[in-house]
Amino acid sequence: MSFIHTYRKPKVFGIAVLVALVLGALVGWLAKTNDQEWLVTTLGHLGDVFTSLLQLTVIPLVFTAIVVGITSLNRLGRTRAARLGGKTVLWFAITSLIAVLIGLAVALLVKPGTGVDVTPTDAAVKRLASREPGSWTTLVESLIPSNLFSAFTEGAVLQVVFIALLVGFAAFALGERAAPFVDFTRAAFDLVQKIVGWIVLLAPIGVFGLIGTAFATYGNSFVGPLFSLIVSVYVGSLIVLLVVYPVLLRFVGRVDPLTFFAKAWNAIQFAFVSRSSGATLPLSKRAAEDLGVDRDYAAFAVPLGTTTKMDGCAAVYPAVATVFIANLVDVRLGVWQYVAIVAVAVFGALATAGTTGWFTMLTLTLAAVGLPTEAIALGVAVVYAIDPILDMIRTATNVAGQITVPVLVARSEGLLGETTAPQPPPVPRRAVTA
Repeated sequence: MSFIHTYRKPKVFGIAVLVALVLGALVGWLAKTNDQEWLVTTLGHLGDVFTSLLQLTVIPLVFTAIVVGITSLNRLGRTRAARLGGKTVLWFAITSLIAVLIGLAVALLVKPGTGVDVTPTDAAVKRLASREPGSWTTLVESLIPSNLFSAFTEGAVLQVVFIALLVGFAAFALGERAAPFVDFTRAAFDLVQKIVGWIVLLAPIGVFGLIGTAFATYGNSFVGPLFSLIVSVYVGSLIVLLVVYPVLLRFVGRVDPLTFFAKAWNAIQFAFVSRSSGATLPLSKRAAEDLGVDRDYAAFAVPLGTTTKMDGCAAVYPAVATVFIANLVDVRLGVWQYVAIVAVAVFGALATAGTTGWFTMLTLTLAAVGLPTEAIALGVAVVYAIDPILDMIRTATNVAGQITVPVLVARSEGLLGETTAPQPPPVPRRAVTA
């Protein structure tokens, strides 16, 4: 048995990533405490190269996956496909509602930001100065590209999703006449997945660099003034990840939560360290299929969830961060402002598509509750400094939800196969003769 084949086994791969995570944290901490700038730079390069490789595949992966997923629904029948799409979007909204309510509850209990006096770094302020705050107008306008190719060349994920949906549904409507295009797109999707598979093999090296860079940059500083924000985001996300999803899986999907996490662990773990739902897409889709979700439906629901289903980034995090920033600037939020936070989380999930979606979603939420512009600028600049730490648990929660919803919908439509090994047939009893 070859090394690569052994390494691809989930347990071996998981152990390799875990070891890299621990070693990266240790090396990063040593680099910071001993002021080894060359080591910090090396760790940064390792993480940057791995991240760039992942981002290289996101745009083609998202486009081909959505087109292939929509056209695959032809095999399930048009009426059933429409019903599946409606149920999927409905469950996206339901779980987002639950997640944002949990985020608000945790934030109101922990009260992050109360009594904190912090000043954003000059670097954070400069990086944020060029970004456009989120708004409903900006969100709607950003959906439609000025031309077909600019969306791909500029890496505009929202616009690529919009184009993919249009192309996918057009091919779905044309049926057999679009077969050559569909076959080409499916082949391209398989090619991109193969490339992503090779990149995933480098995950331990990338994790070593990314985690090492985080510890070398922040060290133990995040245990200081911003600790309450980190705790709140992690607690809220973990409640969604380890309580809400298992309850829904047990009582709605009738799937053993332990089985779910056993089959989805690789995807969740990779999402945590890579901080990219798009790069985790092949692992998420495989996990859904391993859990028994019909392959054609999984090809539609998981890619769609990867770009629009973000319980960590679009629900828990904006709720907690908004309360944190309000406390930071000593602004008391009213009932209708909390209602606005919930509404943005449920209806603004599209704003989280792409690697910077958290920024759009957070500023959109802050604008919706009516915080002063100065408060928004100060608060976002402060949380930006520790965003990589928060983004790990946010992305892991996102991916777990992107796998959970297809399981729930597949169960309701009879498209969920067995997730456990089949039992051997009973041994026939020997006939009794008189």
